[in-house]
Amino acid sequence: MSHIAITISLPDELKDILIAQLADAEYEGFEETHEQLVAYIPEGLFDEQALNAVLAPHLLKYTKESIANTNWNAVWESNFEPVQVEGFCGIRADFHAPMGQSVQHEIVITPKMSFGTGHHATTYSMIKLMQDIDFQGKIVFDFGTGTGILAILAEKLGAVKADAIDIDEWAVNNSIENVAANESTKVAVWQADSLEAINGPYDIVLANINRNILLRFMQDMRRLLPQDGILLLSGFLTEDEAVITKSALDNGFEFERKAQIENWLAMQFKVKNN
Repeated sequence: MSHIAITISLPDELKDILIAQLADAEYEGFEETHEQLVAYIPEGLFDEQALNAVLAPHLLKYTKESIANTNWNAVWESNFEPVQVEGFCGIRADFHAPMGQSVQHEIVITPKMSFGTGHHATTYSMIKLMQDIDFQGKIVFDFGTGTGILAILAEKLGAVKADAIDIDEWAVNNSIENVAANESTKVAVWQADSLEAINGPYDIVLANINRNILLRFMQDMRRLLPQDGILLLSGFLTEDEAVITKSALDNGFEFERKAQIENWLAMQFKVKNN
């Protein structure tokens, strides 16, 4: 499946806003360089009118290029560097040297088109929050798994089962590859575009997606969790904190804590005691 690469010249202070808006418009991957943002979307989903609607208020212009999968992979590999979330978790590709004792947990991620390598602030923040949660013996659901990184980490932290879904077939296939590369035996990945067929219950739900999807499925995520169940959310900007918090509280959650990197937030909620 071919993708469209959209290259936008813009100041650094607009990058977080554009990434969030384009993620809502089904763009799947992003590269940030000095005063440029490259956004990728499957060719069949590209909507020029929708793109112009996002860029016009910022007076931004773009160039468009068709990218084959092999070219995309080469781009990822050329830019992928190991990541460490403090001394807790390290993320590297299979062509990098092992990190050894410098991290408690090491995850190998094949750098393909799926979102979630630890480089982006949202994935980094989710991992940071996961550090202080007890996963031992827990059943976990990863909504919008991307590369599978959070489900894989959940198993490494002691989860006895981690179910993971993604809407994108490429992400699902990539997650399955990454599960195998990390010798994860308790992670199951499949393709789905909603939570309607998901029953649970799960002790912990992880959802690193975007604001609109989180709001749309907040009630379903609550349905999957028992009393004192934990919900970790990310993929949204600081300006969205109020609306995310209100939706969570309205659906029976209580706020516990958050992590912020630049303008991106990750938030932890717990099912409210009756």
